[in-house]
Amino acid sequence: MSVSPRFKHRPPGSNWGEFGPDDQRGRMNYVTAEKVLQGVAEVKAGRSFCLSLPLDLPGGNDLNPRRFPPVLRPTLRDGVPNFVCDNGASGHSDVFCDDLAVLYLQYSTQWDSFAHVGSLFDADGDGRRERVFYNGFRGGEHITGPADAADAGVPNGPGRSTSRAGALGIENMAETCVQGRGVMIDLHAHFGRERKLVGFADLQRIMAADGVEVEKGDMVCLHTGFGQMLIDMGGTPDPHALHNACPVLDGRDHELLRWVTESGLSALIADNYAVEAAPAQPGGDDCATLPLHEHCLFKLGIHLGEIWHLTPLAAWLREHRRNRFLLTAPPLRLPGAVGSPVTPVATV
Repeated sequence: MSVSPRFKHRPPGSNWGEFGPDDQRGRMNYVTAEKVLQGVAEVKAGRSFCLSLPLDLPGGNDLNPRRFPPVLRPTLRDGVPNFVCDNGASGHSDVFCDDLAVLYLQYSTQWDSFAHVGSLFDADGDGRRERVFYNGFRGGEHITGPADAADAGVPNGPGRSTSRAGALGIENMAETCVQGRGVMIDLHAHFGRERKLVGFADLQRIMAADGVEVEKGDMVCLHTGFGQMLIDMGGTPDPHALHNACPVLDGRDHELLRWVTESGLSALIADNYAVEAAPAQPGGDDCATLPLHEHCLFKLGIHLGEIWHLTPLAAWLREHRRNRFLLTAPPLRLPGAVGSPVTPVATV
């Protein structure tokens, strides 16, 4: 482990410093040239799958009251809406459309950056807990935001940026290109749309039944059927179904967390809301509301992908008795953002 000026102690079970004192890529460091070639080797049929939902789904804000669907508006051209706009008076033939988006970055298909979830942890060894993120980067120093509610939410007019992940922003993930071997674990094939807390024993049984092996650097996708359910609801989701359907990982299961650590997986992805049950079930000795998020984003530097669209790919893989594929899934290269929409592509 490299010595870091940002912490004297690292959380138990974490890998802070193992990729260098200033690392901001975490286990994406495992996605080497060899791993990319392993992904490319899985391309046999030349067929591609879009793994993103339409970004206006799920629809409404019942899934998360703080996130809203995208808003599209035209830009202005000489004081008029620049949409289906012509310059006929000048004698030119051009007709223009130019728009902007008010986009909640984690409303739909998304990646979480390591700045999305940190923890209160005594990294200095002085008995006081600080707001700390992966590899010891600090809230208030490296990751900053406003105290005034007037500087949060949708601004009036052009606005200005008021929050920034000066470290651990999503651009660090984008710069890795996020291309390598994906591995599908098909929970839906075994549980359907039953609301099921999936622990280590369940996961191992399913992987053994389906012949799934996860190796160091693989990006693991969990198919639960939730993304397809959102599509089937057509933008007007049933709130009860949103919170009571489809399998979710049990973040309180320490054996499951140990498997995440020991498997060497580089990213953990699901087509449901938070990969794990959110909030986690009561009980246990874990203080975090989202213990799997803490384990992955805070301790190990493992990006989480959420609300992907995995059903068509999972069906094709099962029909062809396969579970591996080439995955290409870079987020937006948006400096300072703590999450990002993504349009992942699987090639088989």
